[in-house]
Amino acid sequence: MANDKVVQLTDDSFESEVKQSDVPVLVDFWASWCAPCKAIGPVIDQLADEFDGQVKICKLNVDDNPATPGQFGVRGIPTLILFKGGEVLDQVVGAVPKNQLESLLKKAL
Repeated sequence: MANDKVVQLTDDSFESEVKQSDVPVLVDFWASWCAPCKAIGPVIDQLADEFDGQVKICKLNVDDNPATPGQFGVRGIPTLILFKGGEVLDQVVGAVPKNQLESLLKKAL
């Protein structure tokens, strides 16, 4: 079940939701057919709960929104990119352990 704290992005909403955000933003670039993306989904939901109010957690479906992944050179999914002040702070590719993502988010706070 989707977490209502996770923002579903589109190419059109990316600028306002991510680049203009006054809190750090973690964007999960994913696709519905991607098994590792599905595996990391529950972790993304947990992080959205744990970091609520501190970090905005977003998902962007690469099949439905091809422009944004192209801008950031996303070649493999899942790719998780952390933005702060509208700029890329860090990124990880693949279904990484939750503690690695927690460390990534804490870096932005």
